[in-house]
Amino acid sequence: MEGSEEMVVAVIMVGGPTIGTRFRPLSFNVPEPLFPLAGHPMVHHPISACKRIRNLARILLIGYYEEKEFTLYVSSISNELQVPVRYLKEDKPHGSAGGLYYFRDIIMEDNPSHIFLLNCDVCCSFPLPDMLEAQRKYGGMGTLLVIKVSAESANQFGELVADPNTKELLHYTEKPETFVSDLINCGVYVFTPDIFTAIESVFANREDRANPLRDTSFESLYSSTRTSVPKGFVRLDQDILSPLAGKKQLYTYETTDFWEQIKAPGISLKCSALYLARFRATAPGLLASGDGTKKAKTVGEVYVHPSAKVHPTAKIGPNVSISANVRVGAGVRLINSIILDDVELKENAVVINSIVGWKSSLGRWARVQGDGNYNSKLGISLLGEAVTVEDEVVVTSCIVLPNKAINVSVQEEIIL
Repeated sequence: MEGSEEMVVAVIMVGGPTIGTRFRPLSFNVPEPLFPLAGHPMVHHPISACKRIRNLARILLIGYYEEKEFTLYVSSISNELQVPVRYLKEDKPHGSAGGLYYFRDIIMEDNPSHIFLLNCDVCCSFPLPDMLEAQRKYGGMGTLLVIKVSAESANQFGELVADPNTKELLHYTEKPETFVSDLINCGVYVFTPDIFTAIESVFANREDRANPLRDTSFESLYSSTRTSVPKGFVRLDQDILSPLAGKKQLYTYETTDFWEQIKAPGISLKCSALYLARFRATAPGLLASGDGTKKAKTVGEVYVHPSAKVHPTAKIGPNVSISANVRVGAGVRLINSIILDDVELKENAVVINSIVGWKSSLGRWARVQGDGNYNSKLGISLLGEAVTVEDEVVVTSCIVLPNKAINVSVQEEIIL
């Protein structure tokens, strides 16, 4: 077959509601993959990156959310990008390799030469065409996107050792106890269909061994009650990457761009900023601009939904995204924040380092703020749906659950 005609399929793992607890109270309203970063659903960023792959046959989203949660989004994004996008619901979690295997017949329908596997909770520039080119050059079964991080933070992720010349993956350890390497796995892969044979051999080995599998984070939950992990559950990292490292099967492609794992709402503010900055290079038309005469003055990167109404005396940015039907009053100041649909911000309200939930409202001279430490639990303020902050009230570093009215100033509290 001609190289130019080989089709490529992209698979994006979107997880399910059990994982969504880390995103409360925002995940009460939308599945985490549909939470907006830089004005677009989280999953939109990897999907639009897939559009840059030549000969892309289709994009498949795999998870265990109810299908109705994704129906509208999948049909609108398919139309927008003119690429078939489909959501496939697992009957239960299978792990990323297990989920890929579970839907192998659908994935292989177009007889693709390569399969991309991306995780939805990863924020990066997704250099997919470059990875595909590297994979074709290396040969082997697959290529992982990797990045260098500080030695202190490396052990929170999968650490790996790669041959500096050939880029072969030589050693892989998930969240090691001691320092192995400052190269980590970004959770973005391209494989040949041989990945299915590798997953099959994991199943075969399990059947051969009646003894319990070695203890790993998820599997340990099961080891006391059963002799093996749940049927059909295969982890990509422990079951595929570790055993195949050093066997001339897996290679690495290093990115020097940004990378984050979206583990909590605070990190989503940071990721929104990274994506807004990326729009400057890839889609400048999406960014708002104004000098305070006819349109509100913007500083740095700002996204404003076309349906939002923003008073020209407001000042917005850097790193602000304003969703649909938001009303921003005179003299409002917004910095490093995400304002979700149908929010009303009255005159001279201020929002800094915060996420303001759907249908919430801030009174005149009200202030919602955080210190901006993305990693601490209360580093940003987070208002759930339909929260009312009365006039002149200050909310500092708080998480406020939906439907609350705040009429006195509060600081570093979780308001249930």
